[in-house]
Amino acid sequence: MTQDELKTLVGQAALAYVVPGEIVGVGTGSTVNKFIDALDTMKDRIAGAVSSSEASTARLKALGIPVFDCNAVGEIAVYIDGADEIDGHGHMIKGGGAALTREKIVAAQSRRFVCIADESKLVERLGAFPLPVEVIPMAARRILRQFGALGGQATLRLKDGQPLVTDNGQHILDVRGLAIDDPLTFESGVNQWPGVVTVGVFAHQKAQLCLLGTRQGVQTLNFEA
Repeated sequence: MTQDELKTLVGQAALAYVVPGEIVGVGTGSTVNKFIDALDTMKDRIAGAVSSSEASTARLKALGIPVFDCNAVGEIAVYIDGADEIDGHGHMIKGGGAALTREKIVAAQSRRFVCIADESKLVERLGAFPLPVEVIPMAARRILRQFGALGGQATLRLKDGQPLVTDNGQHILDVRGLAIDDPLTFESGVNQWPGVVTVGVFAHQKAQLCLLGTRQGVQTLNFEA
């Protein structure tokens, strides 16, 4: 099966975790797009969605699925999102699509985080994928130096030759060369740096389950214990 077919497989499998009658949290990215497409088949059985990005919001609305602001709803039953990397404990690197801050907010508001990913995203240790960090623009250069002191090489993410601007009006740094042995401590530490909006390590908001698309079918990884 191709990577695209694996994404379709896990996107469809995630429907089993959507709670009828309730609001579903919806993430961002190519794998989530497959889930949104599948969600169209049961849109009349859910109350609507909370979305982590303008792109996902547009896709949901195009299918006629109501999208609510986080502040307009209470606890969300389940959050379905992808990952750029996920380890054997449910810790993830996210933010390849520049939506990491809103993704972390929706994850924190949800009772359960179900990660959907193809098998290439499963790693023993986080850090091979460039770590996204959303930053306030005036702090970007200093934060570049702070990552340099940790042995990382941080670069400003560009789009059409200009700094990419997130849905929150901020910039993204991508950090290479890090080996993240203790995701919880790393996330807590970097989030305290002045000017960091969100670091793309999801350890405090880790996945409880991962639906992993493999050539043998969908494998369910359970991190709830």
